[in-house]
Amino acid sequence: MALPDPTAPAAGITALDGCESRPLRADARRNRDRVLEAARAAFGAEGSEVSLDEIARRAGVGPGTVYRHFPTKEALFEAVVFDRIGELVAEAGALSDDPDPGRAFSSFVERLAREGALKRDLVEALASGGIHLQLGEAPILRALTDVLAELLHRAQRAGAVRSDISVDDVMAVLTGTAFAICHSGADAEQTRRLLAIMYDGLRTDRTTEDM
Repeated sequence: MALPDPTAPAAGITALDGCESRPLRADARRNRDRVLEAARAAFGAEGSEVSLDEIARRAGVGPGTVYRHFPTKEALFEAVVFDRIGELVAEAGALSDDPDPGRAFSSFVERLAREGALKRDLVEALASGGIHLQLGEAPILRALTDVLAELLHRAQRAGAVRSDISVDDVMAVLTGTAFAICHSGADAEQTRRLLAIMYDGLRTDRTTEDM
């Protein structure tokens, strides 16, 4: 399922300048890419507290260059987060054809939880914490919820996941687990253990199902 990036300008087009849009020069495109690369690393490691001036320094450009492409930190943060979520949506879509629905669901749940645990900007966005964003109605976030719901329903029909949970339950558990791992400084082994505990709570429990 190909989804448009709602934050990316179309094929070399800048944001509106007055009433007209102008093609980006090659050097301007390079600068924009450098800003996005620096922001992706900075927000991922440190969350939304990183300033635009600091991102400009890491990108090796002047603050004015950042502000020309992204007039607010919210705009840059959204561009980075939407890109991350778009990648996850594409991965989930590829798993929808897996002949083993339980495996497809567990693979994506672990992928999403790990990404949130490693990337502070993503877990902030999913938890609606930190920077003030209007992400709840963003099409790309709804797309993420939709593909996760599809994987969940397939796994439930196959009897691999408990039938009494909704996609909202899964998102809450995923976000809480990722947030805890992200802010606890858990090492690789503890992260693996915490993710296993999380998924055990989603798996079909015959004792619970028979109650």
